Amino acid sequence: MKSILITGASSGIGHATAELFLQNDWRVGLLARRAQPLTRLAETYPAAVPLVADVTDPEAVTGAFAVFADAAGRLDVLFNNAGIFTPAGTIDEIALDDWYASVNVNLNGMFLCARAAFATMRAQNPRGGRIINNGSIAAHVPRPGSTPYSTTKHAITGLTRSLSLDGRPFDIACGQIDIGNASTPMVAELNRKIVQADPLAEPDPTMAVEDAAASVLHMASLPLGANVQFMTVMATKMAYIGRG
Repeated sequence: MKSILITGASSGIGHATAELFLQNDWRVGLLARRAQPLTRLAETYPAAVPLVADVTDPEAVTGAFAVFADAAGRLDVLFNNAGIFTPAGTIDEIALDDWYASVNVNLNGMFLCARAAFATMRAQNPRGGRIINNGSIAAHVPRPGSTPYSTTKHAITGLTRSLSLDGRPFDIACGQIDIGNASTPMVAELNRKIVQADPLAEPDPTMAVEDAAASVLHMASLPLGANVQFMTVMATKMAYIGRG
């Protein structure tokens, strides 16, 4: 049974992805801060391993990866997914606490999880594995008022490229999936604010979160000799090409 650890598994893309992998007979590590959604999945799927941890806590991350590697026997894939979107505004309106929180979760958290996965994959026998970073459309083009989120997501592209290069000697592949407007609570909240600001405005088009999950499954299922370096999957009619 192949294994994957998914961060941010308690809701949204992470939860949908975890459920799809479990339905396809993977052993799945469910990492998030909230225990209840993880426990519910584990009650339905025996191959689920709840891992309650904060991705910004280095010791908690290291411990969670060790627990999962022990339970699964090895770590084949990390879906590095946990992220937050802080309140919108121009850079002078952004609270410093929101900037620090965004950097801590979206960048430091992904670094810590990639670091733990890399170390695990490098040491296991047979060595190797795959890291899939959740970038975002914002890794290419920002939404208005999204300086913290867009900055951190651009940084994830640099992380992906570096891991891809450094992983070669150890049979560790790394790719990035940039997801645009999957139907998640975060996107629903963004659309609510759009309509609140202008009742005549059209909400952004969305796509089913299950389609984003299926894209991650495709990337994860490839043999290590093949890699999707960057994938963009998005709601067909969302503003992306020419969005800026």
